[in-house]
Amino acid sequence: MLVLLLMGAGWGLTQPMTKIVVSAGYQPLGLIFWQMVIGVLGLGAFRYLVGKPITIPRQLWWFFLLIALLGTVLPNSFSYRAAVHLPAGVMSVIISLVPLFAFPIALMLRIDRFNWLRLGGLLVGLIGVAILTGPDALPDASMVWWLPIAAIAPLCYGFEGNLVSKWGMHGLGPGHVLFGSSVLGAIVTLPMALISGQFIDPRVAWGVPELALVISSLIHVVVYTAYVWLVSRAGSVFAAQVAYVVTGSGVLWSMLLLDERYSYWIWAAMLLILAGMFLVQPRQGKRVAQ
Repeated sequence: MLVLLLMGAGWGLTQPMTKIVVSAGYQPLGLIFWQMVIGVLGLGAFRYLVGKPITIPRQLWWFFLLIALLGTVLPNSFSYRAAVHLPAGVMSVIISLVPLFAFPIALMLRIDRFNWLRLGGLLVGLIGVAILTGPDALPDASMVWWLPIAAIAPLCYGFEGNLVSKWGMHGLGPGHVLFGSSVLGAIVTLPMALISGQFIDPRVAWGVPELALVISSLIHVVVYTAYVWLVSRAGSVFAAQVAYVVTGSGVLWSMLLLDERYSYWIWAAMLLILAGMFLVQPRQGKRVAQ
């Protein structure tokens, strides 16, 4: 349980860190490239020290690229855009929509069965989202247009988890997949960042936003490794409960570090979405996306 709480607190911290990073005016592709590079260096060093393979089989490049696109490039491109306009606490609530998206995707891919209780959870979560779009929920009514942009990230994660659940990881461990996808992701996003003019020169004067990017990227590597370990020890259903901690801690970190305050509508929406998550999550013994 302690590991679960620490993981959730760490992942939740990345939400206000993202808000700090985008406050410097950096563009998504430049941020994603350096996030990938930091991930490669951090995870690569860890895997080398513990004797894990760091090879990237050529025949699986397509798979690494798919995971990079669905797990980082696409969701972070939209998240960084939305984070400029939305409070970090609201972003933490939106990211908790992953299970709500994952359930209908699983039905579409025929890797899960219809369940009335889980359908009820989906509807409860959607009511929470509807509350977020109300005129009095957000600090500025114009922010509502950025909610669908922010929701693209959990949609991508829902697809990623279900695709891995359906077709597996081709005999590789999760850490190996994350390392390989980070390498391919860095290779792909570098020319994109350069051509679009979004590349970030690391020789700039370093300040809080630059340090926040490094901290957020390293937290992701550490927490993801801990998550994989927890899945192997306690099972995927128990480990999936980290999503609740991520949402709650993301809101609390945002209040503490960014001095954000939220309306009663946002708190009500968060409670409904979390309740929907609880109902939608697969029960113990059910197959879940890795």
